[in-house]
Amino acid sequence: MQTMTKFTKGALLCALLCAMSGLFFADTPGQAKEQTAFIVGFDAEFPPYGYMDESGEYVGFDLSLAEEVCRRNDWTLVKRPIAWDSKDSELKSGSISCLWNGFTMNGREKDYTWSTPYVDNSQVVIIRKDSGIKELSDLKGKILVVQSDSSALAALTGEDATDDNKKLADSLKELQQVGDYNSALMNLESGMVDAVAMDYGVAAYQLEGKEDAFALLDQRISTEKYGIGFKLGNEKLRDQVQTSLLEMLYDGTFERIAKEWKLDSSICLSFDDKTYVDGKAVPDIDTGSLSKATANPEESSENVKVKEKAKKMSVQEITRQLSSGMLATLAIFFLTLLFSMPLGLLLTAIRMSRFKPLQWIAKIYISIMRGTPLMLQLLVVFFAPYYVLDIKTPYSYRFMAVIIGFSLNYAAYFAEIYRSGFQSIPIGQREAASIMGYSRLQTFFHILFPQMVKRVMPPVTNEIITLVKDTSLAFALSYAEMFTMAKQIAAAQTSLTALFVAGVFYYIFNFIVAYVMELIEKRLDYYR
Repeated sequence: MQTMTKFTKGALLCALLCAMSGLFFADTPGQAKEQTAFIVGFDAEFPPYGYMDESGEYVGFDLSLAEEVCRRNDWTLVKRPIAWDSKDSELKSGSISCLWNGFTMNGREKDYTWSTPYVDNSQVVIIRKDSGIKELSDLKGKILVVQSDSSALAALTGEDATDDNKKLADSLKELQQVGDYNSALMNLESGMVDAVAMDYGVAAYQLEGKEDAFALLDQRISTEKYGIGFKLGNEKLRDQVQTSLLEMLYDGTFERIAKEWKLDSSICLSFDDKTYVDGKAVPDIDTGSLSKATANPEESSENVKVKEKAKKMSVQEITRQLSSGMLATLAIFFLTLLFSMPLGLLLTAIRMSRFKPLQWIAKIYISIMRGTPLMLQLLVVFFAPYYVLDIKTPYSYRFMAVIIGFSLNYAAYFAEIYRSGFQSIPIGQREAASIMGYSRLQTFFHILFPQMVKRVMPPVTNEIITLVKDTSLAFALSYAEMFTMAKQIAAAQTSLTALFVAGVFYYIFNFIVAYVMELIEKRLDYYR
């Protein structure tokens, strides 16, 4: 009967974990596992090409184009926000079908299988109106900010950078790199930097409503072309998408979508492009089956409803949008504790064993986990199955990789905290227990373990509080926890409000954690 009870409890625990995994591992709504799914990888902090609007939906010029391509091919569109620094790994591992997000072709021609260019873009410089900067030469001795791994950075420091741009970069006091354009503009607004270089389309969106404070320089740093990047060699999918784009160009749908997003002056998709950058022929389209009337007549160039900038959201609306991210953050926190604390105890036992090879295995493991960044460990856990074992993982594996990475990392820290607690117990207590006839297991569970728990509560509390904040590192695997969502909302709103709301949540959560841990510590403080 006791065995059956244990089994039942285990089954219920497994069922609970499976239910939670079903809730948090679930793919994006509408995602299909069949080959008709078209998964677009994009940076959700890159308006107007891709961002989160006030209703919590991912929208943008490129996503509107992708939606129309999917409609014409009877595909299911999956909008997948990704960490831009991991875009190549996402594409090569098959997690996404393409990179479609104002993706610059210049300098990357040989790295991807490209569509023909569809947008002509420029790199522009934003300055404060009171800065006194009138042209690019005035940036000498100034601080210029760019997004990391961006076209602006490549235009100034890349191999194909012009001599004039290289001289400009050398003349700067500093060329700073930030993770997103919202951070860049905040630096500019606060006076910490003198100018920001970015894509023209993004600059136009960010400056809307801020023309009194900021201005664009007339001179351009560079011009570039945007294309859709597919995995090298995936010509079949590229041709299918290209054919749909040309059909949209023929019947007017492409121009209509561009007008909606105020980008009609930048489009460059053309029937004159007969070959791709890799030299392959662009497929012909059958215009006999198409009609200009395919485009909705109510959406003619005169009646196109221009997409407005995301409406300003109240604190309540932002909190509501962040609620799903809060649940994800809580899931990471509790599941990490559930797995890492007992695993840390096991590591402690191995680390303190008398068998030297086991000791060294535990030492090496702990050294690696504590000596390398958690973000790197998360990337290894997520991408290792593909790059090491050639296994394609489902989208739900992202959350599993987050929990595995966090648990393995925090287990190493807990192991050393536990070890310090055990070693602080006088050796005489072990000897006394042996004299009284206690077995080693009895000594451990009845004498040593309770005292260890009592002694390590303060450092364990510190680690748990750190874990609350470290949950934001899940963004490295493109998992949308709360802080990632806050950054996306902040980029769309060009406001810090969402980040402040997230900060309040972290503080309240950490306050509750510290309070609970303090109560536990007082409860265990039975010798005063």
